[in-house]
Amino acid sequence: MVKDLAFVAYSVRDIPRAVAFYRDVVGLQPGKAFGDHWAEFDLGTTAFGVGNGESLGFIPGRSNGAMFEVDDIDSARERLIAGGAGKVSEINEFPSSCRSCFASDPEGNRFGLHCRL
Repeated sequence: MVKDLAFVAYSVRDIPRAVAFYRDVVGLQPGKAFGDHWAEFDLGTTAFGVGNGESLGFIPGRSNGAMFEVDDIDSARERLIAGGAGKVSEINEFPSSCRSCFASDPEGNRFGLHCRL
């Protein structure tokens, strides 16, 4: 039986660049780092990790699906644009539930920002 989500991992070739992007531009809190091949960010009860997953069949730049919850999506989106995130979408409005937008990290991995109403 599944009891929790352990982590979400994105495959990247340049781990230091990915750590700097997710820490400084997205605003994630660094967690554990395991040498030069893996780093995690603390996100509540789970973690978001970056590392080179090529040996496991995960191609850098092809990850997607992570949605990061934010309090102020307008400011967070502007931070992505100012920080050089790729392909930052307009904000999608779902009037009764949430707002969201999507972007890419420096290697092309897609992620989103989400704000519950």
